[in-house]
Amino acid sequence: MPAKDTFANIGSGLDSPATGLITILPDDNADLTIMPRALMVGTAGDVAVIMKDGTLGTLPALQPGVPYPVRVSRVLATDTSATGIVGLY
Repeated sequence: MPAKDTFANIGSGLDSPATGLITILPDDNADLTIMPRALMVGTAGDVAVIMKDGTLGTLPALQPGVPYPVRVSRVLATDTSATGIVGLY
């Protein structure tokens, strides 16, 4: 039997707990299928991204197990050294 969700009728905002995750494979040419509200990495390193507003940048020295609250449309392979990247949404 599935767990009862006592908050099922309450809207979800950007500061609400994540309800799903996607595995992210860095790709210089493809946008993510779902725009996450945060990123996490499995191994420390830099993550090059295109943000929701279209700006390009690198998030330096991300550490494993830390949710980084960023809205990205793409995670780039070039200049990304972190691995095990997941997006929380």
